[in-house]
Amino acid sequence: QVQLVESGGGLVQAGDSLRLSCAASGRTYRNYAMGWFRQAPGNERECVAAISWSGKRTYYADPVKGRFTISRDNAKNMVYLQMNSLKPEDTAVYYCARGWFKEDVVRTSGSSYDYWGQGTQVTVSS
Repeated sequence: QVQLVESGGGLVQAGDSLRLSCAASGRTYRNYAMGWFRQAPGNERECVAAISWSGKRTYYADPVKGRFTISRDNAKNMVYLQMNSLKPEDTAVYYCARGWFKEDVVRTSGSSYDYWGQGTQVTVSS
């Protein structure tokens, strides 16, 4: 069983930064891709960033490119999302998720992820 716990969300002003963390437990974390998704009220869930199991491949959604950085520390079973220059449109619940595929690639569809955290709220005021 894999458990994912997000932390680091909060209320910030536009232009501020936040660092989200995702702590993974379970012995099958290290060889799988990880993703960060977000969902705002009335919107569909979207993948904002993903990282392959080796860390060599990453993906960023267009709205966050140049502002967000995903990283992982396999020794600590952690995944991070550094969010800079936050905008009000970044307001959402952010979830980390584990991919079920074992290839060293990234995927952005939610159906490619089988374990999800409970989410952490990020609110950016203008």
